[in-house]
Amino acid sequence: MSAAAPDAFAGREQLRASSIEFRPDVVEITDGVFAAVGYSASNVILIQGEGGSIVVDTSANPGDARAIVAAFGARLLRPVRAIVYTHNHPDHSGGATVFAGDDHPEIYSHQTLLDAAPEFGRGPRGGGDAFGTNLPDALFINAGTQREYGRVTPHTREGFLPPTRTFAGDEETIEVAGVRMRLMHTPGESPENIAVWIAAKGVLIPGDDFYKSYPNLSPLRGLRLRPPEKWIASLEKMIALDADYLVQGHMRPILGKDQVREALTAYRDGIRTVLEQTLAGIRAGKTPDELAHEVKLPPELARSPYLQEYYGCVAWTVRGIYADTVGWFDGNATNIFPLPPAERAAKMLRLSGGVDAMLTLAREAVAAGEFQWAAELTDCVLAVDAGNADARRCKAAALTELGERQLNATARNYFLTSAQFLLKEP
Repeated sequence: MSAAAPDAFAGREQLRASSIEFRPDVVEITDGVFAAVGYSASNVILIQGEGGSIVVDTSANPGDARAIVAAFGARLLRPVRAIVYTHNHPDHSGGATVFAGDDHPEIYSHQTLLDAAPEFGRGPRGGGDAFGTNLPDALFINAGTQREYGRVTPHTREGFLPPTRTFAGDEETIEVAGVRMRLMHTPGESPENIAVWIAAKGVLIPGDDFYKSYPNLSPLRGLRLRPPEKWIASLEKMIALDADYLVQGHMRPILGKDQVREALTAYRDGIRTVLEQTLAGIRAGKTPDELAHEVKLPPELARSPYLQEYYGCVAWTVRGIYADTVGWFDGNATNIFPLPPAERAAKMLRLSGGVDAMLTLAREAVAAGEFQWAAELTDCVLAVDAGNADARRCKAAALTELGERQLNATARNYFLTSAQFLLKEP
């Protein structure tokens, strides 16, 4: 195999460096507000009040929640008077029983949280896992916006408590333990997401509408497009607050009015430019494959520390917007009723001279560093003979090389888990 260029693994090393965001720490945001970062797949925010505490989001499971309670120590003033769920994802709502204890707090959310259906996702295929749950430790770096997602303790609903107080409109102002909070419905990464605004302290808690990565509008693991127009509108609301502190659900908080404005503005602009470029390309008759390669962030946004593609991906967002806007068909009449994959593969094998000739081409592609092409060539063999050991090994080599070159954690994890699956006996 040819030697890799010195910068071939720059994305991997940048992803590895990003893991500093998940070092376990209790961060004091301002007087009476603390964030537990790195103890679970999501952050837990503690707000001290008069004669008790408020907890925003509760970590992924009771085990993580107990570790966070210990880390907060005396800063967690009992009783817990209220728990606020920013949204329904299990990594944010799985440890509520531990924080509630015997305190019987009110539990706040938006009404739509009660209606939230489990995320559908695609069925298993080829062993791919965007979170790298079963990757060997030596291959795993992180899960993009979190240290890990379910690798140590699977996420369950064991520690979930249902909301006791919900609101159905755009916002509601509540006061708990002397702390006045504005709960704002801000759909973005999830339809039920709320932002918590504590004006007296300048603290904004955006849930998952902001994290230090390009947003995951069209997840690799298989979900509907998260509507970019709604996400942009929610960010506009948050920018207008002129917050001093941004305490998001993942990665380390953003401290300082200028830094918060820069972060939220970059996020809004990063979504908006991809949406506008993609819609313009659709109107011009471009295909999703063309647009996925052509649409880019402008240089100043591409350099932003808040828009690196650790979790979400511009190209996947483009594909999601295309499918959501004009459907699956790319406009090429050949693709109205394409050949079944196995039939097409059989014809390609005949053109290449057969299985052995195709595998020779694939091995040559790996040796030349053309890893994507190698994977596509081996797919022709596997489409007609899924158990072909030589093809499985060759594709695993190609996917491993692709995975090791990724900045995006979910792409890396998916490539590497798929490669590991191929190396097992079929």
